[in-house]
Amino acid sequence: MVSSWFCRSGSFAYLRVELGEFVAFIAAGNILLEYVIGGAAVARSWTSYFATLLNFRSDKFLLTAHGLADGYNQLDPIAVGVCFIICIIAVSSTKGSSRLNYIASIIHIVVILFIIVCGLIKSDTKNYTPFAPFGARGVFKASAVLFFAYVGFDAVSTLAEETKDPGRDIPIGLVGSMVITTTIYCLLAITLCLMQPYENIDANAPFSVAFKAVGWDWAQYVVAAGALKGMTSVLLVGAVGQARYLTHIARTHMMPPWFSYVDEKTGTPVNATTVMMGATAVIAFFTKLEILSNLLSISTLFIFSLVALSLLIRRYYVSGVTTNANRNKLIICILLILGSSIGTAAYWGLSEKGWIAYCVTLPVWFLATAGICIFIPRARSPKLWGVPLVPWLPSASIAINIFLLGSIDKDSFIRFGIWTAFLLAYYFFFGLHASYDTAKEFEKSKGWKNNIEEGNAASNGLDSKDAPIVPS
Repeated sequence: MVSSWFCRSGSFAYLRVELGEFVAFIAAGNILLEYVIGGAAVARSWTSYFATLLNFRSDKFLLTAHGLADGYNQLDPIAVGVCFIICIIAVSSTKGSSRLNYIASIIHIVVILFIIVCGLIKSDTKNYTPFAPFGARGVFKASAVLFFAYVGFDAVSTLAEETKDPGRDIPIGLVGSMVITTTIYCLLAITLCLMQPYENIDANAPFSVAFKAVGWDWAQYVVAAGALKGMTSVLLVGAVGQARYLTHIARTHMMPPWFSYVDEKTGTPVNATTVMMGATAVIAFFTKLEILSNLLSISTLFIFSLVALSLLIRRYYVSGVTTNANRNKLIICILLILGSSIGTAAYWGLSEKGWIAYCVTLPVWFLATAGICIFIPRARSPKLWGVPLVPWLPSASIAINIFLLGSIDKDSFIRFGIWTAFLLAYYFFFGLHASYDTAKEFEKSKGWKNNIEEGNAASNGLDSKDAPIVPS
């Protein structure tokens, strides 16, 4: 029961239990931002592939607004239309959405296999020279943006209410889908780089343009059609997942409960879906793909770090069980892990050729992680399934995520800071009070129910301790 509750609410509930309501709200706000930005980016890519399907340049349907700032002046009306259609499908029926996704997924898999096989046929190993044209810094900068591809997996956890055995099915779905997606992503990247030199790759519709460049003009239509199918599926899954995520948050009253309304006929969260897809359409209309990808990567890496941190706390701290001495040791070790990781990332971003600081930050990280492993006893063990190699794996996740953050540009951090400031203002002026009032009402209601149970037990000659416990 507990595991299914965690699965239904996803990382929001996990962080809320382990790190508190405030951290969970900030994380939830960034997860919603991920979904909106990710959907906007996919919608704009949809337009680019649609243009190549009609044998135009990938930016053919973008409208230039000279009065707007650079990066926001390439307007995309087609992306808005696509978001509108996806919204209608998503609010109509969950089963209908699932059937459409099922059909689209089969077509998408066929097209992916076509790209890999036919692309390798037209491959040329000379295109891998130079192998790393931008050096190690280019690799890590690309790795930071690569997290763009891992947005949406959290949506799997929000669909647990519609699975028969969430404690088993959700972990299998998450891990399995990530392994398959990572493998396919690597194969596609290898194929693309073998087909074209890196400087000739089109950022908006890379595979369609690549097949046209190698002389297979007919293949660009197959690829474009398959890409449109795939991106439509991605948008639909994102619309379903992000709406349910917002619904879970609204049920805690940290967001207006209006978002938690579920239509009785369709069984879908109509208000949450409409608002989220509306925000997606607005951002897709104005914002350049590069800006979206960098901002999304910051948000994703931030969430990954928080989840890894909460895992350490969950395994090594239980209130009333962990001693004060062990709690203080854990706090010190976690602060050292965070401090050394931030120091490594900052030095990487500021120093082009230096290495002295790494001789300090990396050993500090290693010793802090070893300190948790050796000197702090585990307070809790997983019952159904759990992350292996704790504390090393979550500690490494924190270090790597923070390190990759150091490769993202300054302007993206400014945009992220503005969004975080908005979340803080909303939480302290509205969300905090609403969730507190809801919690107090819940406690009163629970006490009232328990009093009734005790009264019924007494009338039946039972001791109050034998009365049935009302689930909370």
